[in-house]
Amino acid sequence: MEEPATSELEMSLSDGNVTSDDDLPLTLPTDGSLSGSIRKGCDPFTQTQRSKLQHRRARINQQINKEMRMRAGAENLFRATTNNKVKETVALELSFVNSNLQLLKEELEELNSNMEVYQTDSEAINVPMIPLGLKETKEVDFTVSIEDFICEHYGEDSSLYDKEIKELMELRQAMRTPSRNQAGLELLMEYYNQLSYLDQRFFPLHRNLGVHFHWYDSLTGVPSCQRTLAFEKGSVLFNIGALYTQIGARQDRSATAGIDRAIDAFQRAAGAFNYLKENFSNAPSLDMSGPSLCMLVRLMVSQVQECVFERVTLTTQDTHFTSQLCLAQEAARVSDVYLLVQQTMTQPLMKDYVPFSWASMVQVKSEHFRALSHYYAAVALCDHTLSAEEEEEECDEGAEKGFLQFYVSSPAEPPLSQVLRDPEQRRKLGKAHLRRAVIRHEEAMRVHSLCKILRKMDILQDVLSLTHKRSLDKYSELDREDDFDETAEAPEIQSQTHQKPDITPTNFSKVKVTDIFQRLGPLSVFCARARWGPVRVICLQKREGGLGLTLRGDSPVLVAGVVPRGCAEEAGLREGDYIVAVDGEDCKWAKHGEVVQMLKSCSERGVELSVVTLHSHDTQLERRAMLLSHSSDKENTRQRLLSGAKGQSSASLLNWNRKKTREGGGVTKRLGSTFSLSFGSIRDTEAMY
Repeated sequence: MEEPATSELEMSLSDGNVTSDDDLPLTLPTDGSLSGSIRKGCDPFTQTQRSKLQHRRARINQQINKEMRMRAGAENLFRATTNNKVKETVALELSFVNSNLQLLKEELEELNSNMEVYQTDSEAINVPMIPLGLKETKEVDFTVSIEDFICEHYGEDSSLYDKEIKELMELRQAMRTPSRNQAGLELLMEYYNQLSYLDQRFFPLHRNLGVHFHWYDSLTGVPSCQRTLAFEKGSVLFNIGALYTQIGARQDRSATAGIDRAIDAFQRAAGAFNYLKENFSNAPSLDMSGPSLCMLVRLMVSQVQECVFERVTLTTQDTHFTSQLCLAQEAARVSDVYLLVQQTMTQPLMKDYVPFSWASMVQVKSEHFRALSHYYAAVALCDHTLSAEEEEEECDEGAEKGFLQFYVSSPAEPPLSQVLRDPEQRRKLGKAHLRRAVIRHEEAMRVHSLCKILRKMDILQDVLSLTHKRSLDKYSELDREDDFDETAEAPEIQSQTHQKPDITPTNFSKVKVTDIFQRLGPLSVFCARARWGPVRVICLQKREGGLGLTLRGDSPVLVAGVVPRGCAEEAGLREGDYIVAVDGEDCKWAKHGEVVQMLKSCSERGVELSVVTLHSHDTQLERRAMLLSHSSDKENTRQRLLSGAKGQSSASLLNWNRKKTREGGGVTKRLGSTFSLSFGSIRDTEAMY
């Protein structure tokens, strides 16, 4: 799992602007390492706008699933029967089912296009952002599968782990309804991190646990089901990205602080989707396919760029010539990135998948910001006529150089340096820009009017109308009765930005968790990939020469050697055995010194050791790997296992093709690189007893 830079979202999203009536107040943990989650999801029965939306989406998903099963059965019957009358009846039923499916998908599309629910309550007039709804999932019962695996693989009484199984299921149930704030993000990340432990504990390479994970497509509601934990982990990661989009969309962007929070949230959403795109192959649902994730990343980057433009607009107090040119280029940049998103949405696979309202909104924004770029260019040219005293100061080399680089291609006549010094030429060029601005505004309003869902968004209508009127008023100011010259075509503005969006990877390491099933023992030995023999009970009677064994390492302590013909060898103890209990007291997590103290304090009747022996394709190689992989700092190593070094653990989980990721490694390599513990100083913890 990746370890990106320390997140700033933890502070920026925890203030009062993020708390909403939609989300129940949650108590954040004071110690992330505590076993047992104290993060809770929203109350599913709370009737808020957002919860009602999620309930309707879940209901439609279930209805789509039912209709698709009916359609599959009808199609099978149609192919199997030879009775023409039955075929006619089935064909009629199929047409009815397909009609129902179309209506349900249209209803779901309308819900997915309901952007206003996720917007801020601020009275400021801003163009709405596009949030993404969460993927829905069915309940999963881990009980039987995990209990069977504990009995069969670990050889323990599964009833002793009822509390852990219940805790895991409660955590999964809670993450289905995360609150729309930092606590909700931490809840999803906590479950995501626990899945890393779960994969190592209960999911061996060549066998599945028999647990089915059902998730619905975020946009179409089409169900997908897989038994691989990669699907579960990928879907949770998708919801982390979706939740970031909702947090970003609801920020109050009338102040720079809110804009900065929105930028941070959208960049982290882009990071989550990009991580999925780079690590997934053969995704079972379309929303997690490569083209869809590419589109979502570009959409998030575009919304970041839009926020950057809004911040520049707020912080630009002066009306200096170069400041207005900067605004024009920033607006042109926003238009360009939205145009790229629009092109991505019109690709064959995406054209019929992306909601029409999304495609319309992206096109509206592309036209709207292109119009704004021409408007600010006109303001720069026409509102800064130069007096004789100002001419030398205003037309300095910096301003002239900026203007010469302002266009994609400069017009031949008149030269731009001449335009800059001639008020009449500036007025004419400014008028040309305003003409193009008005045309673009009108195109944005036309596209807006074609979408029923966008027409319902009053705030978007207000933004488009106000900016259109502003450009018209400015054009009227510049238009003269004696202006008989044909208005020239304004050159295309070169887009430029002072802040390029970042794709910020999700920082999972900031949410520290403890393995729920840590009582099973250290993952270096007690994991699904390792195989060992049954627990053996060895009775040792202390002699004059001692017990005759050499111990090494911590948690668990390894028998590094036995003295030939000594007490330990005669009792059946072998080199490579791991001590799991002393006189019935569990010591899987015991330190070297603690086990030594237990052995030294044994009575004259001796001591009983419970030991296990690891098995592999090459016992000697595996034993060597285990010897080199032990560490005296067990707790820190478990956290490294969770966060991973450059994505080792998460990359294997997030690849749909598990064989491709894990082939050619052998048991020894897996033990060493995936879940073993690094060994520090062998000699410091090795001693003979």
